[in-house]
Amino acid sequence: MQFGFSSYSFYQHLRTNRMSLFEVIDWIGASDATHMEIATVSLSPEISNDTSTLDQDPGFVQEIKTRAADQGVTLSNLVVPADLLGADAEKSMQRVKRHIEVAAALDIKLFRHDVAKWAHRAKDIAEFEALLPRMVEACKEIAQYAAPYGITTSVENHGLLMNGGERVRRLIHLVDEPNFKTTLDVGNFMSVDDNPVVSVAENARYASIVHLKDFYVRSQYPGEGWHHTPGGTYLLGSIVGYGDLDMRRIVRGIVDAGYDGFVSIEFEGIEECLMANPIGLANAKRLFAEAEAAK
Repeated sequence: MQFGFSSYSFYQHLRTNRMSLFEVIDWIGASDATHMEIATVSLSPEISNDTSTLDQDPGFVQEIKTRAADQGVTLSNLVVPADLLGADAEKSMQRVKRHIEVAAALDIKLFRHDVAKWAHRAKDIAEFEALLPRMVEACKEIAQYAAPYGITTSVENHGLLMNGGERVRRLIHLVDEPNFKTTLDVGNFMSVDDNPVVSVAENARYASIVHLKDFYVRSQYPGEGWHHTPGGTYLLGSIVGYGDLDMRRIVRGIVDAGYDGFVSIEFEGIEECLMANPIGLANAKRLFAEAEAAK
């Protein structure tokens, strides 16, 4: 298992220019982590609007590659938003393909894209099934585009349309490309009220990379800043191991599935990130060590 961070874990400081991406790489290089995945949204001032221009700045891309190599940090995954179902689906598709070329330039072998905007929600399963052929076609096209670069593409359980574990597995099987998998986020299942222990265990065998995150969970409105699920649960990001998710059983499901790849801490809580991230990393390593010892 290789433990590291998503650049998104440093979003508090990246969006305010308190840290640059190069300083994040330096921080990770000096930590006990071995890799970093680049989330393009972390290079944007707004979470909901990815305005990054990584695909238009080859000089910046080369500087990232050089800095990571100098710091001994493996670049593990490139995470790019996409809306392949909206009015600008073709424009979004071309942006995804340009970022696959960015991943290749960075020697990154894993690539995650969305299929729809986060808030896109099918009214019922019939609407999801009606959209599914378009999702399959788009994901297949991207996977086939990435294959000559030796890149594995993936869809994350992310957003209200594709957050359910069963929907992700259905998409993977229908796309039916050897280099198409899932970015497995252990916490995101909660956003559509899926049981994360069950969904992680069922989806771990299809994972190209794992996002480890934790949530505080409440049944009644606690105050501003909490995410409200369709089922009426309230979520707030926490330090890994400090929240209410059954992280031991979740990690055990990953280990029992035989997964042995990159694990990224994806911190999105309100605690100070430079305090939260090393605690989360230490907790993650301990939890996986316990799970491995119990096998």
